[in-house]
Amino acid sequence: MKCMKFIVLCFSLLLAAGFSIAAEKKTVNEKAEKEVSKDKQALDKLTVENNLFRQKTIKKLRALVDEKEENEAKYMLMFGKQKIKLAELEAEQKQLVLENKLIAEKNKKALAELKQKNAKIKLENESQLELSKLKNAKELNTIHLEKKRMDLEMAKLIFEKEKMAAETAKLKVDLDLRLKKEKWKNEANKEPEYLLNPFKNGVLTISDRRIPLNGSISRGMADFVTDRIHYFNNKSSKLPIFIVINTSPGGSVMEGFRILKAIETSRAPIHVVVKSYAASMAAAITTLAPHSYAYPNAIILHHQMSAGNWGNMTQLKEQFENKKEWERRVATPVAKKMGLSMSAFRKKMYEHNSDADWREFADKAKTYKWVNNIVHEIRETGFVKNPDISEKANPKLQLVEKIDDKGRPYVTLPRLDPFDFYYLYNPDEYYR
Repeated sequence: MKCMKFIVLCFSLLLAAGFSIAAEKKTVNEKAEKEVSKDKQALDKLTVENNLFRQKTIKKLRALVDEKEENEAKYMLMFGKQKIKLAELEAEQKQLVLENKLIAEKNKKALAELKQKNAKIKLENESQLELSKLKNAKELNTIHLEKKRMDLEMAKLIFEKEKMAAETAKLKVDLDLRLKKEKWKNEANKEPEYLLNPFKNGVLTISDRRIPLNGSISRGMADFVTDRIHYFNNKSSKLPIFIVINTSPGGSVMEGFRILKAIETSRAPIHVVVKSYAASMAAAITTLAPHSYAYPNAIILHHQMSAGNWGNMTQLKEQFENKKEWERRVATPVAKKMGLSMSAFRKKMYEHNSDADWREFADKAKTYKWVNNIVHEIRETGFVKNPDISEKANPKLQLVEKIDDKGRPYVTLPRLDPFDFYYLYNPDEYYR
């Protein structure tokens, strides 16, 4: 029984499996039919498109055939026309050949006539040429002689020119030589002496590194002096620089103080030299210089500063304080070098002069330390050119003669510099 049930069960399973396979097969067939249907539709579409393309192609081919036949007809027509035109050109060419032959015969005849004419002209020209040659030979001979004469004249001119050039060159050489000799005469033709120690045995040797300080020390004098101090320092920081005072009454404390600072800060040593007199600010520069010299008869003068004042009481007080400060900066160092206080220095000034203008000859001033050295000879080696040829040469004073109310002639002498005197013989008072 169990076996029968098992068989029935197996049969049922097989039957169910068969049905399932049949169903799947049916599904596959339906899918295949659908695919075939799609392919058929695509094929039909392609067939229609191919038919349309074939019809279009046949139509285009027919159009091309028609166009070809039309072009062949046109070509045949054009070929016929060209053939007719070629025949016309050949006929025209034959006519031109005949005409050219006729022209050639005419030209040949004309050429023969021209040759005959040319032969006649040639014969005539040869006769004329012979005559011209004779005539030209005579003219050429004349021209040749004239050319030789002109060449001779030119040679003479060149000779004269070269002679004059030689004489001019000689004159120029002589002139140059004369000028050089003149220049040589007007120069010392030696270098200035540059000594590291310029003062020896009472003799001071000054080079061309010198700066003149003359007249009043006013606006611009500080620039004049300090610019040259800087210049000489830039040339050499070891060789001495000389500030030479012939005569100076002093002047501005501001200008003078700038000169003092330039002396103080100079790398090259600065030597101050007084030849005639140095007063006030010029005296302060001389006294405070680290190296100073003076002739024994030179005069050095120290005094108090002076100035005018204007304003109210407060302004006057402020100005007074400012002047005291300048005195401290300029005069106090002079007093200190002398070993005096400022008040003692003032007292000494009045002891020597009622105006407080304390002046001394340099040999006495040295004892007060106003100057460091007394010189008996100053050698100015920087003057290497003749001073008589300069613009300032021979500054002779022109005295104008006048007549006084008594009918006597006289001249007026110029004003003297401070501390100078006239020392001249004048019995009739001509010089006044």
